[in-house]
Amino acid sequence: MTGPVNKRFRILVNPVSGGGSAPAAVARVEQLLVAAGAEVTVEPSTSAEQSRASVARAVPAGEVVVAAGGDGMLASLAGAVVSAGGVLGIVPSGRGNDFARMLRIDGDPEKLAHCLLEGDPTPVDVIETRPAGRQRAADATVVLGSMYAGVDSLASEIVDRSRRLPTSLQYPYAAVRSLLSYRPCLFTVTVDGVRHEQEAYSVVVANSGYYGSGMHIAPDADVHDGLLDVVVLPAGSRLGMVRRLPKVYDGSHIDLPGVTVLRGRSVDVASAVDVAAYGDGERLGPLPRTARVLPGALSVLLP
Repeated sequence: MTGPVNKRFRILVNPVSGGGSAPAAVARVEQLLVAAGAEVTVEPSTSAEQSRASVARAVPAGEVVVAAGGDGMLASLAGAVVSAGGVLGIVPSGRGNDFARMLRIDGDPEKLAHCLLEGDPTPVDVIETRPAGRQRAADATVVLGSMYAGVDSLASEIVDRSRRLPTSLQYPYAAVRSLLSYRPCLFTVTVDGVRHEQEAYSVVVANSGYYGSGMHIAPDADVHDGLLDVVVLPAGSRLGMVRRLPKVYDGSHIDLPGVTVLRGRSVDVASAVDVAAYGDGERLGPLPRTARVLPGALSVLLP
């Protein structure tokens, strides 16, 4: 590689991502960046506060902030990068890597290094979510892929308790186990002021098309269109839901009877019972919550 466009990087790595494999993935990319003449600083991401402080130092110094971890870490750094007006690079090294999948960022070290060195900063949409009725900036959380509530919230909890399983089995195991134990409830979803009610297993407010380690939950989602895709999975028999689970991986589930797909810029989600909302695998808090799209708010280095 010669004549890199981007020459200074600060790589923040979650040392436990990917079952502890993230540091090794970063080491190879770092080696290639340095060989191409770039300045690289690598530091562990030990807390959200420490990472935000690192971003606040890196952006004014002209460094590209590189997130090496899973989707939750990407989202936590993205909010700080958006606030600082910086550029984000991605080294996908978590269990799901769904946002990198959406952006077609390959995990091969040489391709990653080329993307970081030669990639153009490209604006992509993000989701800003907060408890309904809250307006303070401190109450807002940036989510990259999707905010969801229902059976997939339970699945996220099960994934976090299933780290002893091989990574490839954690999400399928959690999906089936949550479907067999979760009880659907009445959700109220308001999209751009229009109210909808439905007994459902789950409501997904998607910026990216993927979640749950490759499930194509919102196949028409586009991170460049300034809109959110809302997918409501209807109540039904548990066995029927388990049988239809493979359709979520190829996106054909949206053609099933009762599945509702909505689109808009602002979405409020409430439930008749106590349900927690998650975003990119991280717990956000109980419903009701508001999600709104921030068009082109984040600059990302893309292939």
